[in-house]
Amino acid sequence: MKTSLKTVLTMAALAGALTFPLATLQAAQAPAAPGQAQVKGEHHPMIRAAIRSLERAKEEMKSAAHDYGGHRVEAIEACDHAIAQLRKALEFDKK
Repeated sequence: MKTSLKTVLTMAALAGALTFPLATLQAAQAPAAPGQAQVKGEHHPMIRAAIRSLERAKEEMKSAAHDYGGHRVEAIEACDHAIAQLRKALEFDKK
């Protein structure tokens, strides 16, 4: 199954749009995980929270009992793509 770039980008944007509010809420309520010190004034905390949310969503989809009407594989690929793009954005900011 070949996925067009437009479809992948659309799904990645949708995943990001859906996870940013949740990520912000979780970041505000939950302390940093063990081994993940939260730095005061950390650069781009919302992007980092979105990456964590996308990773959790991807793991849920991978372990799901059904295929979401045939969309699970494509959604996992979109999460991978979105995570990669967000990590590249963070790396770009370091330059």
